[in-house]
Amino acid sequence: MSEKKQSVLAGFKAFLMRGNVVDLAVAVVIGAAFTNIVNAVVKGIIGPIVGAVGTKSLEGYSSCLKGPCGVDAKGEPIGVNIMWGSVLNAALTFLITAAVVYFLMVLPMAKYLAKVEDRRKAREGVKENIEVTELVVLKEIRDELVAQRARSGGYGDGNGGPGAAPGSAHQQY
Repeated sequence: MSEKKQSVLAGFKAFLMRGNVVDLAVAVVIGAAFTNIVNAVVKGIIGPIVGAVGTKSLEGYSSCLKGPCGVDAKGEPIGVNIMWGSVLNAALTFLITAAVVYFLMVLPMAKYLAKVEDRRKAREGVKENIEVTELVVLKEIRDELVAQRARSGGYGDGNGGPGAAPGSAHQQY
């Protein structure tokens, strides 16, 4: 039983140490901190600007569905209110968060990855061009050697080297 418990703990430790789990944890922490910043911008800047058109902050906008609507002496709402200002506030927070994530993170990363891919393709194109050029040169060397053999009677240089006649002194068995 102890051995099984240790293997489960070892598996759990391996799971936690996997790179994508750590990256996800970091993303959640940064996302939580970023949410606070966006909420502050919406409440401190955008809310008052929208409120300048009306008379309240975004949180205060509501419509009475069933009256009488208002707030009692304890500060609790009376009647049935639709708090559409809170929904508008959440929607603006979402749009700002999405815009910041897209323009400051996704778009630059996409451009960077496209540049990396272009460089990789360019390097592969150069390698392919070099390989083709080397192949052409090797074919030319082969053709020149064949032409030399044909001019010398097909027996090479007479020293038993490559292309030597069968039965010459340096023939290998």
